[in-house]
Amino acid sequence: MTFEEVLIQKASERAQCTGQALEEVLLSAKANDYLTIGVYESAKIMNVDPDSVSFCVLAMDEDFECDIALQIHFTLIQAFCFDNDISIVRVNDIQRLSEIVGDKPEQFEDAHCVLITNPAEDSWEDPALEKLHLFCEESRSYNEWVPEITLPER
Repeated sequence: MTFEEVLIQKASERAQCTGQALEEVLLSAKANDYLTIGVYESAKIMNVDPDSVSFCVLAMDEDFECDIALQIHFTLIQAFCFDNDISIVRVNDIQRLSEIVGDKPEQFEDAHCVLITNPAEDSWEDPALEKLHLFCEESRSYNEWVPEITLPER
C-alpha cells in the first residue's frame, strides 16, 4: 500500500466517523432541545445570542445553485461563524438531515441551516461534539474552511 493510498483510506475512515459523530450530536441536541432549524431562525439566534451557538451545519441541495438569496445567507452565516469561532460544516443531503432533526422528514421545509446551541448557564457537553470541533480545527489547518461531511445512511 502506498502512502497516498493510506492517506485516502484514512480520509474516508475519518469522513465516516465524523458523519456518525454529527448524527449523534444532532440526535443528542434534539433530545435536549438545543437545536435551531432554519436559515432565518438561525440568523435570529446569531443576532440575539451569538455566544449560545456551539456548532453550525449548512445543508446543500440541488436548489442551492439556483437560489441566490440562499447563497447570500450562507455566505453571511459562514462569515459570522468565522468571526465568532463557531465550528461549521456542510452536508450534501438535506433530506437525511431533515430526517435526523425532525420527527418526520417533511417536517422542516428549511433545514438548510441547523445550529446547535448551548445556553451559557447549562453545561451540556457531548464527546461527539468535541470530536467534530477537532475535525473542523484539523480541516482548517488544511485550508478547508467549511469541510463537507457525509451523513450515514439509515
